[in-house]
Amino acid sequence: MIEELLPESVVAVEAHSDDTAEGAWEGALYPEEEVFVARAVVKRRREFTVVRLCARRAMEKLGVAPRPVLPGERGAPGWPDGLAGSMTHCDGYAAAALVRTTDLASLGIDAEPHSALPEGVLEAIALPAEEARLRRLTADRPSVHWDRLLFSAKESVYKAWFPLTGRWLDFSEADIEVTVDADGRRGGLRAELLVPGPVVGGRRITVFTGRWTVRRGLVATAVTVPFPTEEEDAN
Repeated sequence: MIEELLPESVVAVEAHSDDTAEGAWEGALYPEEEVFVARAVVKRRREFTVVRLCARRAMEKLGVAPRPVLPGERGAPGWPDGLAGSMTHCDGYAAAALVRTTDLASLGIDAEPHSALPEGVLEAIALPAEEARLRRLTADRPSVHWDRLLFSAKESVYKAWFPLTGRWLDFSEADIEVTVDADGRRGGLRAELLVPGPVVGGRRITVFTGRWTVRRGLVATAVTVPFPTEEEDAN
């Protein structure tokens, strides 16, 4: 599901609840990782572990020896030198996506249950223009929980932003526009940054782009930050 949202240069590995036998994930953490969840409840330990198993499989597919993935500042995962990546997990699902830093500057992925946001959350995360767009989308395609999709997209934008800047990005600091493909179950994302964006390859980035899909009771989003092309530099 996540893989279809990403360029071919990205390796994505995902796990559904029926892919991991009960207890099969136990004991799979490195000691350095174990300290972060030593006192956590079983659900938290399982999610923390399974998403790292996904990340290690992605490392192997890229020809990189598996190693610990430790939470850093604001919980951002620490990747081996030469790799950029992102992880996500929710009830019954986990995924990790990795890419060589020669192919992409950064990326962010997120998956959420495909259900309406709790009352009051949309008002806390959405700009007025975004709320107006969501109303139009809901009127046209009410089968999609557009509020949850927007939340997921903002999470993916933040996950792509933070490794490039080391700074917090508030929900109100990116204006996200959603486009819909003909089938109505996937489409594109365009996030206009309302604060100075990161400098990538000598050029300041003002817009992040990505993709979304709704499948298997989940909404998933992915944002990628490529390096500027020669044509973009010329402009």
